[in-house]
Amino acid sequence: MIAAPAFEITAVPALQDNYIWIIHNDRHAAVVDPGEAEPVLAFLNAHRLQLEAILCTHRHPDHTGGIAALREVYNVPVYGRRHPGNPHITHDLREGGQLKLKPLGIVFDIIETPGHLNDHLAYIAPGILFCGDVLFGAGCGRNFEGTLAQLHHSLQRLAQLPGDTRVYCAHEYTAANLRFALACEPGNPDVQHRIAATQKLRAANQPTVPSTIALEKATNPFLRCTHPEIISTLQQRGLTDTSELGVSELGVFTALRAWRNQF
Repeated sequence: MIAAPAFEITAVPALQDNYIWIIHNDRHAAVVDPGEAEPVLAFLNAHRLQLEAILCTHRHPDHTGGIAALREVYNVPVYGRRHPGNPHITHDLREGGQLKLKPLGIVFDIIETPGHLNDHLAYIAPGILFCGDVLFGAGCGRNFEGTLAQLHHSLQRLAQLPGDTRVYCAHEYTAANLRFALACEPGNPDVQHRIAATQKLRAANQPTVPSTIALEKATNPFLRCTHPEIISTLQQRGLTDTSELGVSELGVFTALRAWRNQF
């Protein structure tokens, strides 16, 4: 029997639609992608927590904007992929590395997940995935750097995690992404059920994340590029190759991402 973790993970809303994730027990905390400092400081003060570390998935300002102010109060290490555009990183993380947060009793495996930005990382522990802007609820990030093949590969790596892995992404995009998922695959009952569940959560002002890898594989079109209804939808829209050689998975993914950009 697996013991329950000795920590909690709390979503702190920030900016327009970001979530800052705070990993904490009754004394210590680590923060993931603090786009602004004020809500983090308020949470730490309200719960009388000592900040121990800052984890960064990538360098976009809505993920790093609060780091400098937090470090003025708590001079803690900042973990992430070192990049000239992110001067905050004090501890460089790379593919295959680990991050041990001893005060919280958690060890993360690090994988590099390019395709949104080149410096993007994912933090993985048993049952836990912090995926920044690569994987969203029912969607995926835009391809700002690198190639769509890299983004597709990054998503495929995350999809191989156990189905019960909780997916802690960085934005409340699920409702909008599900509208696209329904357009891609109107006959998918799992998408329809998730839309109803999402509406209930948002009506109660509750986050729609974390989801799970299993739920994403059932409802996220970017993880379902081999499913016939999605391919058929794209073919009807003239968005994929219909040659006798068939449609490549990357070709479907590319068409989906281009359509989603304009949806």
